[in-house]
Amino acid sequence: MTSAPVSLTERAPRLTGEEIAGYLVPPRQFDRASLDNYEPDPDYPSQTEALEKMRTFAAGWSAAPSGGGWFKRAKRASVGKPGIYLDGGFGVGKTHLLAALWHLAPARKYFGTFIEYTALVGAMGYRGAVDLLSGASLVAIDEFELDDPGDTMVMTRLLGELVATGTRVAATSNTPPNALGEGRFAAADFLREIHSLSAHFETVRIDGLDYRRRDIEGHAAVTDAAELDERLAAEADGGVSTVDDFGAVIAHLAKVHPASYVRLVDDLQAVGLRDVSPFASQTDALRFVALVDRLYDGGVRIVASGAPLDSVFGEDMLAGGYRKKYLRAISRLIALSSH
Repeated sequence: MTSAPVSLTERAPRLTGEEIAGYLVPPRQFDRASLDNYEPDPDYPSQTEALEKMRTFAAGWSAAPSGGGWFKRAKRASVGKPGIYLDGGFGVGKTHLLAALWHLAPARKYFGTFIEYTALVGAMGYRGAVDLLSGASLVAIDEFELDDPGDTMVMTRLLGELVATGTRVAATSNTPPNALGEGRFAAADFLREIHSLSAHFETVRIDGLDYRRRDIEGHAAVTDAAELDERLAAEADGGVSTVDDFGAVIAHLAKVHPASYVRLVDDLQAVGLRDVSPFASQTDALRFVALVDRLYDGGVRIVASGAPLDSVFGEDMLAGGYRKKYLRAISRLIALSSH
């Protein structure tokens, strides 16, 4: 029996630093991700090359002797740089490979998005976050972002401290680390910090088509308003669902810290959004992107009426500095709303 939808706007979670840390694991759709079940596209040899690079990096845990910081160990064991950086487009399998590496790493280990790590620092303080993460075998960062130069410099400093004490780092992004910040922030100190971070990573390029869009139409599905409840019930399939006006959800997101969005959608099977409309505010758009990331990580289906969800980011937004973030969200919205 399907339960009646509840309202997303009635949820107002707040997570402590320890609770945020408890969520630093791969999204549930990657519970079984492994290097063996990653399927490289034969039309893009770089995917096979990336897979082999990850195998080599994973072998470093057995190659590195104990004792001392990573730099001392690396010199003796010749296991390469302490970090690996997967650079590629949307939907080419970067997160799968990152999750597979996490599964291979010895405990203790962490996996999270850039925003989750910066939220951890915000909740626990810089030194508290360093103390928590120090000694981990792996810190995996999905979608290293540059929306805020201050956040990026904090993460650079954090990773530098962790690497120096033996923690290995794996990250994904849609921009190579040497190019991070170019065209966005001109501050000499900022660029110097980013360049120093890149020295710790082996950069691996992955080309290919977005797997989320290979077998579906190129636009997010739109449900007629009169059919939304019925469609939502079908997608929920007996699980918990919510239904709200799109505008109400966007207004509510401003009242919840993005680090808590994971709890906002934690137990949901489907989300209904009525009367979707394009964004006028970039701040609202970026909050929605953060929500989409959490919905995607949780495999939460979206049923929406109004404008197609892939059309909510205007041309001015898609031409601006957050273009790659919006395009990633569009890719995920199409996948989550497909019939």
